[in-house]
Amino acid sequence: MLEIKNFTKIYGKDKVAADHVNLTVESGDIFGFIGHNGAGKSTTIRAVVGVMDFEEGDIFIDGHSVKAEALECKKVTAYIPDNPDLYEHLTGIQYLNFIADVFQISATEREASIKKYADLFEITDALGSLISSYSHGMKQKLAIISAIIRKPKLMVLDEPFVGLDPKASLLLKNIMHEMCENGCAIFFSTHVLEVAQKLCNKIAIIKQGKIIAGGKMEDLIGDKSLEEVFMEVVEHEN
Repeated sequence: MLEIKNFTKIYGKDKVAADHVNLTVESGDIFGFIGHNGAGKSTTIRAVVGVMDFEEGDIFIDGHSVKAEALECKKVTAYIPDNPDLYEHLTGIQYLNFIADVFQISATEREASIKKYADLFEITDALGSLISSYSHGMKQKLAIISAIIRKPKLMVLDEPFVGLDPKASLLLKNIMHEMCENGCAIFFSTHVLEVAQKLCNKIAIIKQGKIIAGGKMEDLIGDKSLEEVFMEVVEHEN
């Protein structure tokens, strides 16, 4: 579903943020992207979702090139950034209807989906209020709902659990599992290694723009914790 081939991103003359990154996320995968701050996670994610150009390589989503067929990629991809930048002059329900209009979701389907997920995330009563009045956590929930109702083939999330309360975090994890059971592929970054170990079936560890380890979770960690493996791998690469 997602294939990154020799992706390279350079800032300025010599700041290499991503150095020939290669990875594959298949339908049904919950793929964790792990690394320290500045390792290249967000740079890679922003290139995947088409908001950042890059110098070398290519990225394919559902067989379409992000560079050459950007619109086809966006049709099947939902992106939730670490700090949702929503249209704050709209109310919550206006924003969700706007997203549903853009992706041509029928009135019947959107109404049922919005009700279901707004109730689950406990923001139904706030949907009539301006987004500018929302807390960070509420904005995060609204962004998550706007992504889920589209039923994307690929969901890309950058630090999705930041700002969510424990109940909402558990709900999101359950929804992620449910989406993958229905054929979605999920690619997300996180600093919370315990969450990644429990949630992901595959991971990749990135350091200074290079993938230094990756694969199926059980193969990578064996009888260790992901935290132990992460520290061993990162320190070995020094």
